[in-house]
Amino acid sequence: MSYPFILCLVIFLGLAALRVPVAFAMYAGAIFYLLASGQDLGLVAGQSLNGLFDGFVLLSVPLFIIAASFMSAGTVTDRLLGFCQALVGRFRGGLGHVNVIANIIFAGMSGSAIADAAGIGKVIIDMMRKNGRFPDGYAAAITAAASVIGPIIPPSIPMVLYALVSDTSIGYLFLGGVMPGMLLGLCLMLYNYYAATKRNFPRDEIVPLSEIPSRTWYAIPPLMLPIILLGGIYGGATTPTEAAAVAAFYALALAVFAYRAMDWKTYRALVLDAGRGTAVVGVIIASALLFNYIVASENIPRLVAMSLKGLEVAPLTFLLGANVLFLLLGCLFDATTLLLIVIPLFLPAARELGVDLVHFGVIMVVNIMIGLITPPYGVLLFVISGICKIPLRAIIREIWPFIAVEVTALVMMTAFPSIVLWLPRLLGYKG
Repeated sequence: MSYPFILCLVIFLGLAALRVPVAFAMYAGAIFYLLASGQDLGLVAGQSLNGLFDGFVLLSVPLFIIAASFMSAGTVTDRLLGFCQALVGRFRGGLGHVNVIANIIFAGMSGSAIADAAGIGKVIIDMMRKNGRFPDGYAAAITAAASVIGPIIPPSIPMVLYALVSDTSIGYLFLGGVMPGMLLGLCLMLYNYYAATKRNFPRDEIVPLSEIPSRTWYAIPPLMLPIILLGGIYGGATTPTEAAAVAAFYALALAVFAYRAMDWKTYRALVLDAGRGTAVVGVIIASALLFNYIVASENIPRLVAMSLKGLEVAPLTFLLGANVLFLLLGCLFDATTLLLIVIPLFLPAARELGVDLVHFGVIMVVNIMIGLITPPYGVLLFVISGICKIPLRAIIREIWPFIAVEVTALVMMTAFPSIVLWLPRLLGYKG
């Protein structure tokens, strides 16, 4: 590594350690790199803007964000929770199961773990805490763990970003996330049943069987969103970006016409909020694209690939090592930074070792999402603690078994690639 690159890393990591926003820290490091290496500072604007303008796939990110915002404006949360309660609320630890199922369904609308946590998190946690049914820490912990499923089951904003840097099909990445998301949900529900039995959590109020058809009918409109999204992509009618636009329009139509839950004031507030969220993501992406230019200039990816090739590392060993690294990094850095800066360093090595890039992308997203609930800096823990006013210490005390369960599921999908690749191959993937 050259002196300018070392200086760039020191400045970036130093500013990040001081809690400077990651995008600004990357820009500062990049500027000092260009100065130290005698390159034109105009590259700061050139590389950032060219990358954004060339990335048509990035247009799907704000569309997924706005679709999730429109869905939250209606009575979607209440309808979905009522449906899930009728489905699994009758079992031991019922509201815990409702929590997981609701997050799986909501995952098909938002594509964001934080959106899932904020969207249904407070509602379901309040239900679980009512009359002391579940301890506060447990209710918050299972909500955080279930929110991880959001960016794994399509649509998935992190997978869109991975597709950008890896040149992998978004459609097959989305398909690859379906079974891992279901596996995580199943593992969480099994642990919830065990914990509920061991700790004697009460059964929820049983919904009469006669009410299940009506609750299902009320939930059908929001349940159709992921079907429309995936059907458009895999039916060949739309590209992923066009499908995101259709999903946003469908969500808007539901909120305005079906639920009559949105007026002009609400619409304006939601669009502005989605715009702010998109701007934050856009700035991080732009800075990461500039940072990737520097990494490529230093030939770092090729050096990493060649060093691993010389060691004759087995693909499974490489994947397990990457798991450990990204689990640690995931609790220190946000997902966008890892996907756009760190993962590109590993892609040449993955190709060199014959690792399937759809498999690699899905398990890396799972890694990074688990990092969001890993103490001491798991972002989702802080989000839920702030929303629900539950002490962080109580959440951390309860979160460890859920992390262990999700890591176990991660090891399974790492060791058995067919968990990820079965559905993509069923629909034509040749990897």
